Amino acid sequence: MTVSVLVVDDQPLVRHAVRDILIDGGLVVAGEASNGHDAVRLAKTAAPDVVLMDIRMPELDGIAATALICAQNDSAVQNDSAAQPRVLILTTFEEDENVVAALRAGASGFIGKGAEPDEIVRAVRTVHDGEALLSSMATRALIERSIRRGGSDPAARWTTALALLTPREREVLVLVAEGLANHEIAAGLTISPHTAKTHVNRIMSKAGARDRAQLVILAYETGLVVAGD
Repeated sequence: MTVSVLVVDDQPLVRHAVRDILIDGGLVVAGEASNGHDAVRLAKTAAPDVVLMDIRMPELDGIAATALICAQNDSAVQNDSAAQPRVLILTTFEEDENVVAALRAGASGFIGKGAEPDEIVRAVRTVHDGEALLSSMATRALIERSIRRGGSDPAARWTTALALLTPREREVLVLVAEGLANHEIAAGLTISPHTAKTHVNRIMSKAGARDRAQLVILAYETGLVVAGD
């Protein structure tokens, strides 16, 4: 399957280098943007599968642009539209807490600009396939630091979603936040991988979460998992 990508970065050299990496990796570049405003517009008009988004940009940064694109996605779902790009953050500083803000806004994961070309291509494909990139351990470390520094302010929907979960779904959510894949969750709870996947999907549905990255945030920000545990 052909995967199309919108490359968003305010530095032309970075955009061009990333574009070449993606093309060499068999992906299609649907467009390029140098700021968040253009990214939001092209995410709608060019209908890419994945938006590879920088965080620090003029006019409208990557966090705000991610939030707007994901809001467009939510509207597209409600209107049965097929155009629902996922956002992958491409960052210079992988330990930047702005990454957590981008994940809260709806990004499906992040990868450093220093990654090898094949890693970037693989990251795009991973996000396109509906998985969260670095959804657990790396994201968890960032969230823990954010919470310890007073950055935890759970969205009302997270708190509401947590109240809707069954005891078993809470168990599964804790394991997701600890970085376990579905087959590992299944082994730990003595259930089938299919049942584990079903639980994860139901949790996402109740939370309105797009992927496992947001489930990790839900678990930490509602206090279901405590930073430092």
